[in-house]
Amino acid sequence: MQFFSIIRIVGILVMCFSFTMLVPATVALIYGDGGGRAFLEAFALNFVVGTMLWWFCRSNKNELRAREGFLIVVLFWVVLGLLGAVPFIILEKPDLNVVESIFESFSGLTTTGATVITGLDSLPKAILFYRQFLQWLGGMGIIVLAVAIIPLLGIGGMQLYRAEMPGPLKEQKMRPRIAETAKALWMIYLSLTVLCAFAFWLAGMTPFDAISHSFSTISIGGFSTHDDSMGYFNNAAISYITVFFLLLSACNFALHFAVIDRLRDTQSRRRGHIFSRLYWGDYEFRFFFMIQLGLFLVCTLILMVYGYFDDAAITIEKALFQSVSISTTAGFTTHDFSQWSSFLPTLLVLSSFIGGCAGSTGGGLKVIRVLLLYLQSRREIHRYIHPNVIQPIKLGQHVLSERVVDGIWAFFSAYFFVFVVCWLASIACGMETFDALNAVIAALNNLGPALGSVSSNFTQVPDSAKLVLTFAMVCGRLEVFTLLVILSPVFWKD
Repeated sequence: MQFFSIIRIVGILVMCFSFTMLVPATVALIYGDGGGRAFLEAFALNFVVGTMLWWFCRSNKNELRAREGFLIVVLFWVVLGLLGAVPFIILEKPDLNVVESIFESFSGLTTTGATVITGLDSLPKAILFYRQFLQWLGGMGIIVLAVAIIPLLGIGGMQLYRAEMPGPLKEQKMRPRIAETAKALWMIYLSLTVLCAFAFWLAGMTPFDAISHSFSTISIGGFSTHDDSMGYFNNAAISYITVFFLLLSACNFALHFAVIDRLRDTQSRRRGHIFSRLYWGDYEFRFFFMIQLGLFLVCTLILMVYGYFDDAAITIEKALFQSVSISTTAGFTTHDFSQWSSFLPTLLVLSSFIGGCAGSTGGGLKVIRVLLLYLQSRREIHRYIHPNVIQPIKLGQHVLSERVVDGIWAFFSAYFFVFVVCWLASIACGMETFDALNAVIAALNNLGPALGSVSSNFTQVPDSAKLVLTFAMVCGRLEVFTLLVILSPVFWKD
């Protein structure tokens, strides 16, 4: 294990991360409502820590192996989450203790969106911006961003990319060079953010709110600058814009890239055909669309039957917004959906287990895994009827290897093992059974709000349980295996 090389790389990445503190410090300077000093102090501290880690190991520039790549990803997320908590610790308002600061920081970086802060509307703009900015940085994975500048770090990037990139089909590279792949992903990510911010501004948001909410929308994070979340704006256009960009962000970014790349070389009269062939021809996208449509129709039907809203247009808006927001694991709200008929909130929270597509900024198990689990289950039922039949699992004409199928089941088992352990640990820390269940669902699926006492914030959760939930957030963000791998004794054997 190349420990000194790992420390050197983490040091460089921490130094890079420290400069992100200057962005909210600049926001504080612009608005002049406080908070700037805390971010300058956090920048200085983080930069010193990163410099020290790098300086003492600067001569170690060995090539990474797969094991080192996994360890760097986990170490960097842990270190970054801890250092990201520094501004919250320093700030006098909001008044958070160390555990609450760590929880808020990890919640932002993992795009979970669970919060322990109340009174958002009265906080300085710099603090509000920082929370949104953390989610934006975490959305596609800061390690992927680091891979884009990997030549400057002097290490190979494939090991880091495989450990960080979400989804089971990681070997399908969009570009021959991993750095080009990461840059392409981030250009799409940045472009969607700019378009989303512009659309929010046109719909009536202030420039600050538009930029801030574009960060948490494209990252599918769910943080807001207001206590009432998206309900603060009471604007149907903003709701529909949010839904549109959440759906885009919950799709596989490699699919977006394939469409954009193909459109460049296609005449305008054939571009509609490209959209339909690539998007609708993708089995995961098609399954994702069917899930979203089904949830929307169920929500609309039940809201109409129970007569929660007098106007049909409002019913459709609320049903569409909440079904998309919760199922994609964003967690925005325009209405307290926990007050609806108990079937609907339960259905929506459970839908977060599916989450977004592989290679998206969404959380959960991922749509492709759920689809493959369904295909595998159907095959096993068929085998009971016809024991001697040989029936490979296919996605279109592509036959999946048994290794991929086995990996899906292993992931599914590990995911729910972590879920049960964190649930029991939360109960042991003093939470009620129902509240603990919902809190762990929200944390592990990177959802944010859930039901019960954690429907709006996690202020009442015991500090020990907050640490358990923080672990669940990181597990969900790194898709369980990356974190569990380094906890295995075999990992540390040469």
